[in-house]
Amino acid sequence: MDSYEKLANAIILQAVKDYRMALQILKRCPNNVDALADIREIERFFRSRWYDELTSVDGEMLIRKLNEEVDDL
Repeated sequence: MDSYEKLANAIILQAVKDYRMALQILKRCPNNVDALADIREIERFFRSRWYDELTSVDGEMLIRKLNEEVDDL
């Protein structure tokens, strides 16, 4: 794996961690505006051209899977 792939993977993994955390916070505190803002921003990233350049993983599918994961907690 080259440096570009490592960096791309690290960016996506951090976004996934941040998204999970924001979803969990929002589940506990539905009125948390910071968590809601983070979710919206990260979803924009998952739907962006930049994300598409970093990975072949479908952003919509990732959003769905992460939401299902947190719903099951």
